[in-house]
Amino acid sequence: MGFLLYHSRLVPRGLSMVGIVGGPILFFGYFAILFGLIGQHAPIAGLFAIPVALFEFSLGIYLVVKGFKPSPITAGL
Repeated sequence: MGFLLYHSRLVPRGLSMVGIVGGPILFFGYFAILFGLIGQHAPIAGLFAIPVALFEFSLGIYLVVKGFKPSPITAGL
């Protein structure tokens, strides 16, 4: 979702980048748990989810307060 929001420019680029960066970090955390590098209930396992949680919470707050920006693609229609 961060990638789509980045390309459509409906939200600020920095907010989209948090989602783009947070996704692979969460994915790496899942694989670390899957292959036994860290425990499922280890404190570090929760740290992998923080960037995605930050993205989702801040996206919700941003959309409630400001809403989507007009899309440059549809602005000329």
